[in-house]
This record gives sequence, C-alpha cells and structure tokens, in this order.
Amino acid sequence: MRTPLRAQAAARPIELTVVVPAFNERDNVDLLVERLEEALGDLEWEVLYVDDDSPDGTSGKIREVSQTNPRVRCLQRIGRRGLSTAVIEGILASSAPHIAVIDADMQHDETVLPRMLATLKAENLDIVVGSRYTAGGGIGEWNKGRAAMSSFATRLARLVVTAELTDPMSGFFVLTRPAFERAVRRLSGQGFKILLDLFASTPTPYRFKEVPYQFRDRIRGESKLDGLVVWEYLMLLVDKSVGQWIPSRFVLFTAVGTCGLVVHLATLRAMLLGFAFPVAQATATGVAMVSNFTINNALTYRDRRLRGAKFVAGLLTFCAICSIGAIANVRLASAAFEQHYDWWLSGLAGAAASVVWNYAVTSIFTWRK
Repeated sequence: MRTPLRAQAAARPIELTVVVPAFNERDNVDLLVERLEEALGDLEWEVLYVDDDSPDGTSGKIREVSQTNPRVRCLQRIGRRGLSTAVIEGILASSAPHIAVIDADMQHDETVLPRMLATLKAENLDIVVGSRYTAGGGIGEWNKGRAAMSSFATRLARLVVTAELTDPMSGFFVLTRPAFERAVRRLSGQGFKILLDLFASTPTPYRFKEVPYQFRDRIRGESKLDGLVVWEYLMLLVDKSVGQWIPSRFVLFTAVGTCGLVVHLATLRAMLLGFAFPVAQATATGVAMVSNFTINNALTYRDRRLRGAKFVAGLLTFCAICSIGAIANVRLASAAFEQHYDWWLSGLAGAAASVVWNYAVTSIFTWRK
C-alpha cells in the first residue's frame, strides 16, 4: 500500500530552513532557488523568504515559484522594514531545528551551506559563520573605500562582542534553534547586522566556528547600503553598549540635541549681524527646534517616521513640548542657582531636566507608535 503524503511528510521532517530577508529582489528569486536546490540536494530543507512588501513585486514572484516548488515559502510583511527583524520573524515562522540565513542578492556562496550545516552538527556547535576574513575567504571586487568601511565597522563591533570572530558583520550563517531561542528575547532588532545582535544578546557564549567563503558581486538589482544603514548600525552598537541602563533612543535624542545647540549658536551669530538680540535669539531657537525635529524624525525615530500632514502636526507638537521643556530648564536652573549651587551645575541640572522631558513627552505625543 502506498504511504499517504502526510505520513511521508512526518517521516522526513524539514531539517534546515533557509531564511532569506528580501526587498526589491524579484529578479533574483528564480536564480537563488535554483542554486539552493543544486547545493542542498536531497537534504530536507525549505527556503523562507521574508519580504518587506517590495514595490517591485518580490512577494508575488515568490508565490509564483512556490506554486510549482513546495520548498519555497513567502512571509510578506506590511508596514514593517528592517533586515534584522525580518530574519527574527522568519526564524520564528519556521519549525526546523537548524536555520541558515543568507542574502537574497546572490552575494553569499550557497555552495558552502552543506559544509556549514555538517560542521554545526558534527562539532556540536551553536552557530557556524560564513567569514570573508578568515583564511580562504575574500571580499571580491570591493573598492578601497568599501573595504576600509567594513574594516572600521568590524573594529567597532569589538565594543559589544568579545567572541574572537574575524567577521562579526557577516550576514551568512547557520545556527541551531536552541541557540536562537537563548537570545531572541534579548535581541534589539536594530539595523541589518543580526549576527552581531545574536552574539551580543546571548546570555551564555556561543560555541562557534567560522567557515571561509568568497563574497560575490551583485548580479542584479541595487545595493541597499546607504547612510541610513550606517546609522542603524550605530544605533545597534549604542543599544548593546548602554541599552540595559539607558534607552538607545534617549542617547541618540540627546546627541541630536547637542547638534541642535551648535545649529542654535551658528544661527544666533549670523542673525546678530543685522538684528537685535531678542529677534536673533528667537529665530535661532526656532531653527534649532526645526533642525532637531527633522533629524530625529529621519534617524532616531526612523521606524516611526512622520510624513506629509503628520510631519507638520509632529513638528508643531515637538515645538510646543520643547518650549515647555525650555521653561522648565530655566526655572530649575534658576532655583538651583539661588540655592548657591555652582552656575555650571545649575545649568546642567536644568538642561538634563529639559532633555528628559522632551524625550519622554515627544515619544508619547509626537512619535507615538
């Protein structure tokens, strides 16, 4: 008697889920699936694309392929963006005991996956990392600028990861489900360096090994590397450095405020060339507020960014809240000075109160979830 399909599926469960975060990668779907089939052969595996609602129709293409290839699955996210969170949600949506993470752009070498999985199982490891910088690895045709930037980012990673990884910035790795589950509730989900997040979040050090691979040039599509990606990486480092004591957003909000002070003074100096001090000071204050709001909206609260009419409404609430904060600043600093505290300590107390007020209240009313 022929074995029912359900019984066959139960007899051979999925051993490996390949999670592929994607955005505008429609043209690479067919090719990556073909190469994974060649590389993984008879292994019981599946590929789970996590697509952030790509405007080029990536999700539609994945579903089209899945109609003829049951190994292919699609998780489409609407209203959410980010590589790290895409990987996290992809792993949570799978049931396999082993998970591989690989980019959708064909730059990672899928032929190394069987070796990575075999090493993981044979040596009882938590994670095996594909490395561009260990012996035998390479970065392909990168120019000097990109190579230098990668090297600098790798050195910065040492601030939050003590493991002797040659390539903590890698986005190509295989790990066990227990290793992921140990860290998942501590992950920040910031930016695009999920491997760094994992190593910085695990409560006990990972047992790991690195396997070399040659980084390939992108064949189709456009690179996602830009200035905002760099900013998200810095946010991740801040979160993993001080996030357990101080919210990373607060640190960045304060940094933007410090930049706003520079904008204020520069505007004040320029205005004094043709206007009285009260007019110059009022103008400088307004310019600094608009500057702070715009930068925070673009960077600190990138995931809650306001656009169109909401941008205008957000600017108005931000200015109103910061005006109240400025009044509190002056009153607290004056009260402290009257109690015979040093001028600088009084000023610092007022500024600190103002920053805490501005951050707490704008996060509720201006950039509410």
